Amino acid sequence: MSSSLITVIGATGAQGGALVRAILADPSHRFRARAITRNPDGEKARALAAAGAEVVGADADDPSTLDAAFAGADAAFLVTNFWEHFSAEREVKQARSMAEAAKRAGVGHVVWSTLEDTRQWVPLDDDRMPTLHGKYKVPHFDGKGEADAIFRELGLPTTFLLTSFYWENFIHFGSGPQRMPDGTLALLNTMGERKLPGIAVEDIGKCAFGIIAAGDRHINATVGIAGEHLTGTEMASAMSAALGQPIACCAMEDDAYRALGFPGADDLGNMFQVKREFNDDFVRPRSVEEARKLNPNMQDFRTWLQANAGSIPIPE
Repeated sequence: MSSSLITVIGATGAQGGALVRAILADPSHRFRARAITRNPDGEKARALAAAGAEVVGADADDPSTLDAAFAGADAAFLVTNFWEHFSAEREVKQARSMAEAAKRAGVGHVVWSTLEDTRQWVPLDDDRMPTLHGKYKVPHFDGKGEADAIFRELGLPTTFLLTSFYWENFIHFGSGPQRMPDGTLALLNTMGERKLPGIAVEDIGKCAFGIIAAGDRHINATVGIAGEHLTGTEMASAMSAALGQPIACCAMEDDAYRALGFPGADDLGNMFQVKREFNDDFVRPRSVEEARKLNPNMQDFRTWLQANAGSIPIPE
Protein backbone atom coordinates (compact mmCIF):
# COMPACT_ATOMS: atom_id res chain seq x y z
CA MET A 1 0.00 0.00 0.00
CA SER A 2 1.42 3.38 -0.97
CA SER A 3 2.15 5.96 1.70
CA SER A 4 -0.18 8.92 2.23
CA LEU A 5 0.77 12.32 0.84
CA ILE A 6 0.97 15.37 3.11
CA THR A 7 1.09 18.85 1.60
CA VAL A 8 3.08 21.20 3.81
CA ILE A 9 2.65 24.94 3.27
CA GLY A 10 5.61 27.08 4.33
CA ALA A 11 7.95 24.13 4.05
CA THR A 12 11.10 26.26 4.17
CA GLY A 13 9.85 28.19 7.21
CA ALA A 14 9.94 27.33 10.89
CA GLN A 15 6.80 25.28 11.47
CA GLY A 16 6.45 23.82 7.99
CA GLY A 17 10.11 22.88 7.80
CA ALA A 18 9.88 21.11 11.14
CA LEU A 19 6.92 19.06 9.92
CA VAL A 20 8.66 18.07 6.69
CA ARG A 21 11.65 16.88 8.71
CA ALA A 22 9.35 14.92 11.04
CA ILE A 23 7.67 13.21 8.07
CA LEU A 24 11.01 12.31 6.50
CA ALA A 25 12.39 11.03 9.82
CA ASP A 26 9.47 8.65 10.45
CA PRO A 27 11.05 5.17 10.41
CA SER A 28 7.81 3.55 9.21
CA HIS A 29 7.64 5.82 6.13
CA ARG A 30 3.86 6.08 6.47
CA PHE A 31 3.74 9.43 4.68
CA ARG A 32 5.30 11.33 1.81
CA ALA A 33 6.05 15.03 2.14
CA ARG A 34 5.11 17.56 -0.50
CA ALA A 35 7.02 20.71 0.45
CA ILE A 36 5.33 23.90 -0.76
CA THR A 37 7.48 27.00 -1.18
CA ARG A 38 7.45 30.18 -3.24
CA ASN A 39 11.10 29.55 -4.11
CA PRO A 40 11.55 25.91 -5.15
CA ASP A 41 15.05 26.66 -6.45
CA GLY A 42 16.26 28.12 -3.16
CA GLU A 43 18.86 26.50 -0.94
CA LYS A 44 16.37 25.35 1.71
CA ALA A 45 14.04 23.86 -0.90
CA ARG A 46 16.91 22.02 -2.57
CA ALA A 47 17.93 20.58 0.80
CA LEU A 48 14.40 19.27 1.37
CA ALA A 49 14.37 17.70 -2.08
CA ALA A 50 17.72 16.06 -1.40
CA ALA A 51 16.30 14.65 1.85
CA GLY A 52 13.40 13.04 0.01
CA ALA A 53 10.59 15.60 -0.14
CA GLU A 54 8.66 16.46 -3.28
CA VAL A 55 9.14 20.21 -3.72
CA VAL A 56 6.38 22.21 -5.42
CA GLY A 57 6.33 25.93 -6.07
CA ALA A 58 3.17 27.76 -5.00
CA ASP A 59 2.18 31.03 -3.37
CA ALA A 60 -0.75 31.60 -1.02
CA ASP A 61 -1.04 35.12 -2.46
CA ASP A 62 -1.66 33.62 -5.92
CA PRO A 63 -4.64 31.24 -5.77
CA SER A 64 -3.97 30.02 -9.32
CA THR A 65 -0.84 28.23 -8.05
CA LEU A 66 -2.52 26.35 -5.23
CA ASP A 67 -4.41 23.57 -7.02
CA ALA A 68 -1.13 21.87 -7.91
CA ALA A 69 -0.05 22.16 -4.27
CA PHE A 70 -3.01 20.17 -2.96
CA ALA A 71 -3.74 17.80 -5.85
CA GLY A 72 -3.82 14.22 -4.60
CA ALA A 73 -2.95 15.15 -1.01
CA ASP A 74 -4.45 13.08 1.79
CA ALA A 75 -3.64 15.68 4.46
CA ALA A 76 -2.25 19.21 4.58
CA PHE A 77 -0.59 21.58 7.02
CA LEU A 78 -1.43 25.26 6.55
CA VAL A 79 0.36 28.22 8.10
CA THR A 80 0.67 31.96 7.47
CA ASN A 81 3.48 34.33 8.44
CA PHE A 82 2.29 37.70 9.76
CA TRP A 83 5.85 38.89 10.41
CA GLU A 84 6.68 38.77 6.71
CA HIS A 85 4.23 41.58 5.88
CA PHE A 86 2.57 42.75 9.15
CA SER A 87 -0.94 42.42 7.68
CA ALA A 88 -3.63 40.39 9.45
CA GLU A 89 -5.99 41.05 6.54
CA ARG A 90 -3.50 39.46 4.16
CA GLU A 91 -3.27 36.42 6.46
CA VAL A 92 -7.04 36.00 6.33
CA LYS A 93 -7.02 36.24 2.55
CA GLN A 94 -4.19 33.69 2.31
CA ALA A 95 -6.04 31.32 4.65
CA ARG A 96 -9.16 31.51 2.51
CA SER A 97 -7.24 30.83 -0.70
CA MET A 98 -5.52 27.81 0.82
CA ALA A 99 -8.68 26.46 2.44
CA GLU A 100 -10.65 26.77 -0.80
CA ALA A 101 -7.90 24.99 -2.74
CA ALA A 102 -7.78 22.18 -0.17
CA LYS A 103 -11.56 21.88 -0.42
CA ARG A 104 -11.44 21.65 -4.21
CA ALA A 105 -8.77 18.96 -3.97
CA GLY A 106 -10.79 16.91 -1.48
CA VAL A 107 -8.04 16.90 1.17
CA GLY A 108 -9.18 14.58 3.95
CA HIS A 109 -7.52 16.32 6.91
CA VAL A 110 -6.22 19.87 7.27
CA VAL A 111 -4.09 21.02 10.19
CA TRP A 112 -4.41 24.81 10.46
CA SER A 113 -1.76 26.53 12.60
CA THR A 114 -3.75 29.21 14.36
CA LEU A 115 -4.01 31.45 17.42
CA GLU A 116 -6.85 32.97 19.37
CA ASP A 117 -8.73 36.05 18.22
CA THR A 118 -7.97 38.23 21.25
CA ARG A 119 -10.99 40.43 20.56
CA GLN A 120 -13.05 37.77 22.33
CA TRP A 121 -11.34 38.96 25.53
CA VAL A 122 -10.59 42.60 24.71
CA PRO A 123 -13.25 44.17 22.46
CA LEU A 124 -12.20 47.02 20.22
CA ASP A 125 -13.92 49.57 22.47
CA ASP A 126 -11.93 48.34 25.49
CA ASP A 127 -9.27 50.99 26.09
CA ARG A 128 -7.00 48.94 28.35
CA MET A 129 -4.80 48.58 25.26
CA PRO A 130 -4.68 50.44 21.93
CA THR A 131 -6.54 49.21 18.87
CA LEU A 132 -4.05 48.50 16.06
CA HIS A 133 -4.44 48.70 12.28
CA GLY A 134 -7.95 50.02 12.81
CA LYS A 135 -9.63 46.80 13.91
CA TYR A 136 -7.30 44.51 15.87
CA LYS A 137 -5.90 44.25 19.36
CA VAL A 138 -3.15 41.69 18.62
CA PRO A 139 -3.02 41.57 14.82
CA HIS A 140 -0.77 38.52 14.50
CA PHE A 141 -3.21 36.57 16.67
CA ASP A 142 -6.51 38.08 15.56
CA GLY A 143 -6.13 37.44 11.83
CA LYS A 144 -5.46 33.75 12.36
CA GLY A 145 -8.31 33.43 14.85
CA GLU A 146 -10.65 35.24 12.47
CA ALA A 147 -9.68 32.83 9.69
CA ASP A 148 -10.79 29.81 11.75
CA ALA A 149 -14.36 30.52 10.63
CA ILE A 150 -13.37 29.99 6.98
CA PHE A 151 -12.48 26.34 7.60
CA ARG A 152 -15.76 25.74 9.42
CA GLU A 153 -17.73 27.58 6.75
CA LEU A 154 -16.24 25.36 4.04
CA GLY A 155 -16.82 22.19 6.05
CA LEU A 156 -13.16 21.21 5.83
CA PRO A 157 -12.10 18.38 8.18
CA THR A 158 -9.75 20.55 10.24
CA THR A 159 -7.61 20.38 13.35
CA PHE A 160 -7.05 23.85 14.80
CA LEU A 161 -3.49 23.80 16.19
CA LEU A 162 -2.80 26.43 18.86
CA THR A 163 0.93 27.04 19.10
CA SER A 164 2.97 28.76 21.83
CA PHE A 165 5.84 31.24 22.18
CA TYR A 166 8.84 29.98 20.20
CA TRP A 167 11.94 29.64 22.35
CA GLU A 168 13.81 30.37 19.11
CA ASN A 169 12.58 33.95 19.55
CA PHE A 170 15.44 34.31 22.04
CA ILE A 171 17.81 33.69 19.10
CA HIS A 172 16.17 35.22 16.03
CA PHE A 173 13.52 37.70 17.14
CA GLY A 174 15.36 39.97 19.54
CA SER A 175 13.71 38.54 22.66
CA GLY A 176 16.98 37.43 24.24
CA PRO A 177 18.87 39.08 27.10
CA GLN A 178 19.31 42.85 26.95
CA ARG A 179 22.19 44.86 28.42
CA MET A 180 20.80 47.14 31.12
CA PRO A 181 22.19 50.64 31.95
CA ASP A 182 24.08 49.21 34.92
CA GLY A 183 25.79 46.63 32.68
CA THR A 184 23.78 43.61 33.86
CA LEU A 185 21.80 41.30 31.57
CA ALA A 186 18.05 40.91 31.80
CA LEU A 187 15.05 39.48 29.99
CA LEU A 188 12.45 42.19 29.47
CA ASN A 189 9.11 40.92 30.72
CA THR A 190 5.60 42.32 31.19
CA MET A 191 4.06 39.04 32.37
CA GLY A 192 4.83 39.45 36.06
CA GLU A 193 4.73 36.00 37.64
CA ARG A 194 2.18 34.66 35.19
CA LYS A 195 3.12 31.63 33.12
CA LEU A 196 4.10 31.83 29.46
CA PRO A 197 3.59 28.63 27.43
CA GLY A 198 6.65 28.05 25.27
CA ILE A 199 7.88 25.45 22.80
CA ALA A 200 10.74 24.57 20.47
CA VAL A 201 9.79 25.07 16.83
CA GLU A 202 11.00 21.58 15.95
CA ASP A 203 8.46 20.18 18.42
CA ILE A 204 5.61 22.04 16.69
CA GLY A 205 6.39 20.04 13.57
CA LYS A 206 6.53 16.80 15.54
CA CYS A 207 3.18 17.56 17.19
CA ALA A 208 1.62 18.34 13.81
CA PHE A 209 2.97 15.01 12.58
CA GLY A 210 1.42 13.29 15.61
CA ILE A 211 -1.95 14.88 14.83
CA ILE A 212 -1.88 13.67 11.22
CA ALA A 213 -0.60 10.24 12.19
CA ALA A 214 -3.54 9.85 14.58
CA GLY A 215 -5.94 9.80 11.64
CA ASP A 216 -9.33 11.38 12.29
CA ARG A 217 -8.97 11.52 16.09
CA HIS A 218 -8.37 15.27 16.18
CA ILE A 219 -10.53 16.35 13.23
CA ASN A 220 -12.89 19.22 14.11
CA ALA A 221 -11.01 19.74 17.37
CA THR A 222 -8.72 22.41 18.77
CA VAL A 223 -5.36 21.11 19.98
CA GLY A 224 -3.06 23.37 22.00
CA ILE A 225 0.61 22.53 22.51
CA ALA A 226 3.47 23.66 24.74
CA GLY A 227 6.77 22.25 25.91
CA GLU A 228 6.60 23.99 29.28
CA HIS A 229 4.79 26.80 31.12
CA LEU A 230 7.30 29.16 32.74
CA THR A 231 7.40 32.58 34.36
CA GLY A 232 9.92 35.16 33.22
CA THR A 233 11.90 34.58 36.41
CA GLU A 234 12.04 30.84 35.72
CA MET A 235 13.21 31.40 32.15
CA ALA A 236 15.87 33.87 33.28
CA SER A 237 17.11 31.41 35.91
CA ALA A 238 17.36 28.57 33.39
CA MET A 239 19.12 30.82 30.91
CA SER A 240 21.57 31.99 33.58
CA ALA A 241 22.55 28.40 34.27
CA ALA A 242 22.87 27.54 30.58
CA LEU A 243 24.93 30.62 29.68
CA GLY A 244 27.03 30.65 32.81
CA GLN A 245 26.32 34.28 33.67
CA PRO A 246 23.59 36.00 35.69
CA ILE A 247 20.46 37.07 33.83
CA ALA A 248 17.66 38.80 35.69
CA CYS A 249 14.01 39.21 34.76
CA CYS A 250 13.29 42.90 34.31
CA ALA A 251 9.64 43.87 34.81
CA MET A 252 8.28 46.35 32.29
CA GLU A 253 5.04 48.26 32.01
CA ASP A 254 2.87 47.46 29.00
CA ASP A 255 3.11 50.97 27.56
CA ALA A 256 6.89 50.92 27.90
CA TYR A 257 7.10 47.67 25.95
CA ARG A 258 4.77 49.01 23.23
CA ALA A 259 7.05 52.05 22.95
CA LEU A 260 10.28 50.08 22.38
CA GLY A 261 10.10 51.08 18.74
CA PHE A 262 11.03 47.93 16.86
CA PRO A 263 8.59 46.74 14.14
CA GLY A 264 5.64 45.05 15.83
CA ALA A 265 6.45 46.27 19.36
CA ASP A 266 2.90 47.54 19.82
CA ASP A 267 1.49 44.20 18.66
CA LEU A 268 3.74 42.21 21.01
CA GLY A 269 3.09 44.60 23.89
CA ASN A 270 -0.63 44.01 23.50
CA MET A 271 -0.02 40.27 23.16
CA PHE A 272 1.89 39.98 26.42
CA GLN A 273 -0.76 42.05 28.18
CA VAL A 274 -3.48 39.68 26.93
CA LYS A 275 -1.46 36.65 27.97
CA ARG A 276 -1.04 38.12 31.46
CA GLU A 277 -4.56 39.42 32.02
CA PHE A 278 -6.24 36.31 30.59
CA ASN A 279 -3.54 33.89 31.64
CA ASP A 280 -5.77 31.02 32.71
CA ASP A 281 -7.71 31.16 29.44
CA PHE A 282 -4.48 31.24 27.45
CA VAL A 283 -2.55 28.56 29.34
CA ARG A 284 -5.36 26.05 29.84
CA PRO A 285 -5.70 24.89 26.20
CA ARG A 286 -1.94 24.42 25.85
CA SER A 287 -1.50 21.24 27.83
CA VAL A 288 2.07 19.96 28.10
CA GLU A 289 0.77 16.51 28.97
CA GLU A 290 -1.49 16.29 25.91
CA ALA A 291 1.28 17.66 23.69
CA ARG A 292 3.61 14.92 24.93
CA LYS A 293 1.12 12.31 23.78
CA LEU A 294 1.51 13.69 20.26
CA ASN A 295 5.27 14.09 20.61
CA PRO A 296 6.80 11.86 23.31
CA ASN A 297 10.21 13.50 22.74
CA MET A 298 8.95 17.00 23.56
CA GLN A 299 11.73 19.22 24.94
CA ASP A 300 11.40 21.30 28.06
CA PHE A 301 13.14 24.67 28.22
CA ARG A 302 16.31 23.41 29.90
CA THR A 303 16.69 20.64 27.31
CA TRP A 304 16.24 23.16 24.53
CA LEU A 305 18.84 25.44 26.14
CA GLN A 306 21.39 22.63 26.29
CA ALA A 307 21.34 22.51 22.50
CA ASN A 308 20.74 26.18 21.71
CA ALA A 309 22.14 28.43 24.44
CA GLY A 310 25.29 29.08 22.43
CA SER A 311 23.20 30.62 19.65
CA ILE A 312 21.49 33.20 21.90
CA PRO A 313 23.08 36.58 21.12
CA ILE A 314 24.54 38.39 24.14
CA PRO A 315 24.86 42.16 23.69
CA GLU A 316 28.19 43.79 24.50
